Amino acid sequence: MTRRLALSLTVLFIAVAAVAHTADSLVLVSADSAAIATADTVGIPKRPGFFKRIIDYFTETEEEELAARNKRVRFSVLGGPSYSGDSKLGIGLAGVINFRTKGSEYPMQPSTAMVFASISTEKFWTAGVRSISFFKGEKIRLNCDIDFSYSPRRYWGVGYDRGNVNDGYIKLKEYDIFVVAEWLWRVRHNLYLGPAVRWDYVNGGSNDHPEYFNGQDVVTRNYGVGLVAVYDSRDVIQNAYSGWYVYLGQMFRPKWLGNDYAFSTTELRLSHYRKAWKGAVIAAEVRGKFNFGNPSWAMMSLFGDNYTMRGYYKGRYRDKHIVTAQLEVRQHIWKSIGLVAWGGGGSVFHDTDSFKHWLPNFGIGARWEFRNRINVRLDYGFGKRGQSTFIFSINEAF
Repeated sequence: MTRRLALSLTVLFIAVAAVAHTADSLVLVSADSAAIATADTVGIPKRPGFFKRIIDYFTETEEEELAARNKRVRFSVLGGPSYSGDSKLGIGLAGVINFRTKGSEYPMQPSTAMVFASISTEKFWTAGVRSISFFKGEKIRLNCDIDFSYSPRRYWGVGYDRGNVNDGYIKLKEYDIFVVAEWLWRVRHNLYLGPAVRWDYVNGGSNDHPEYFNGQDVVTRNYGVGLVAVYDSRDVIQNAYSGWYVYLGQMFRPKWLGNDYAFSTTELRLSHYRKAWKGAVIAAEVRGKFNFGNPSWAMMSLFGDNYTMRGYYKGRYRDKHIVTAQLEVRQHIWKSIGLVAWGGGGSVFHDTDSFKHWLPNFGIGARWEFRNRINVRLDYGFGKRGQSTFIFSINEAF
């Protein structure tokens, strides 16, 4: 497995580099072409090797980085293969847009939007946008996520005991849409408050096994309104070296908003980052999501995604409440290359009596900083009973 993983990482890095293009890099290509056109008058220099040219193509010089800091809009595109235990072999494309609104010039950090799409051999597909925008010198923040996906996935039902049976699942053809927006105002230094709205649509397909859904509808729609409080002292949001991030969100989904299943959700995230020895950053995080009332099967708290409990099949373990914790060491190795290792665990439960099963999680990963503080992320996570998942993404998990 180690040899296969190493080969997969190598192929992925080469494929990403081969198909990715950036708007800024076009200037480099033009300059290189001009140099070749006049080479017969000045002598032809020795052409660098293939891999060296790929690395140079995507590695910023210090001058380029300084010149880019005050650009209003900067666009980069990455694409390449991916693999996970859920969706198997796939191919994805992601565009990262860094932009600056009026009053948010350097040294303030730029706004960021990531547009992404992927499809796999198992017919999984997803597309969406994730963004965080700063206005009036970071006095106002707008966080917005939009996601569309189709997942021919396995569904074990609700509760730890259901998910703990290897072959105790049914197959669903699940369509998901969610839209969430948070509008936050800075009320004190690093402290933000504001309203939030969210809409979720989940269609589980045909219902041939009603016992797995506890009498609930297979198609659910949920409308929510709420409040969010954020404390954020991170130096850079997408790849922090220092600081704290505390998120407390309260979402309400009452009957009068058109919800068939009325409930409320409290979410908590506590993250801390600090530099350790040379080239190393230690990142720690605790998350909790707690549903009160009558959430549908589709709105339960889920184990396993690209950000926490990496290595578990998404949704195999689900229940009203979830608590997770992870500690990650991020080590710079050479130039734009780094390695990470993490460990942690979590639990799903529906009341205090069922809060007794702790599931382990650990893994390793590689990082490639293709733009200043923007990483290509390759993770291989492990969980209980031999579960494992390979993840390809952009930016850190947390």
